[in-house]
Amino acid sequence: MPIRLAEFLSPRPEEPLWSLIRQAGVTDVVALLQGAEQEQRMFAAVGEGTRGTDGTDAAPWSEASIARDQRIFADAGFRVAAIEDTVPMDRIRLGREGRDEDIAAVIQQLEAMGNLGIGVLCFNWMAIATWSRTSIETVGRGGARVTSFRLADAGGHPDVEVAETAEDLWAALAYFLDAVIPTAERAGVRLGMHPDDPPLPRLRGVPRIMGTPDAYRRLLALNPSRANGVTFCQGNFALMPGADDVPGLIREFGERVAFSHFRNVRGTAEDFVETFHDEGVLDMAECMRALADIGFDGPLRPDHVPTMAGEPNARPGYETLGRLHALGYIRGLMDAVGA
Repeated sequence: MPIRLAEFLSPRPEEPLWSLIRQAGVTDVVALLQGAEQEQRMFAAVGEGTRGTDGTDAAPWSEASIARDQRIFADAGFRVAAIEDTVPMDRIRLGREGRDEDIAAVIQQLEAMGNLGIGVLCFNWMAIATWSRTSIETVGRGGARVTSFRLADAGGHPDVEVAETAEDLWAALAYFLDAVIPTAERAGVRLGMHPDDPPLPRLRGVPRIMGTPDAYRRLLALNPSRANGVTFCQGNFALMPGADDVPGLIREFGERVAFSHFRNVRGTAEDFVETFHDEGVLDMAECMRALADIGFDGPLRPDHVPTMAGEPNARPGYETLGRLHALGYIRGLMDAVGA
């Protein structure tokens, strides 16, 4: 089965973006959930709950809400291949009071996804904040605007005081996996851990633990189930210390790679810029060849694309023209390596 080229969308129809993505030959979607953690952090804060199909309030991660979103995508010709959103998870990540309630919601989501035939859930262990950038106006090739990060410029947001240590986050992660992996296995859903972005050991005073290849080795050793998998975000892995051979890491993790964020960068974790897919530090053809070599047949999506001429940069990393450029480039690589 070939790799499933996908795009990252909120279930809120948007034209001409949705039609252009379909015209580019993409039928698989990696979905946000209306009002869940990542949609609130990244795109649109629309409240904790949404209206269910039966007229009652339903949580965004409930089966009623996910089924509604699935129908919205299906009406536009898309199939939901993965979900990249969850209940707010900071109490789980930090091991705080209330985490069992939130874990129960994740289990509810996994059961719903299994019932609806959605096989991959992407999650992360970044407490308090999501991915971080210090500029959305860095000038890239031909004047395109790209996102970038300089740790020296990251003082605009105050540190958050937390008592938890890195080992506390590891203990909380082991607790979480022990609680949810049995349900994921029964539901036929694979979890894919996204790296810390940027992959630094601490950001805004909060420890982070998923920022090295060894951290991923430790993650996979916590639970040997294939349901305990990796979201292989190439841009983050390229910035990690000890990750000199990114295609080699793809081959090492092998069948535990559940999901691919296919993107490119230039620099270090402390000072980097996101690039067009064809101009960063990674050999993208060799990365695609590595995915083909391990028999990867999950969803793969472009990520964090430049904003191109004439676009407003209202959604840095996710404007339309950069996505179309990336999709065409990735499709060409897939064909070239038989993926």
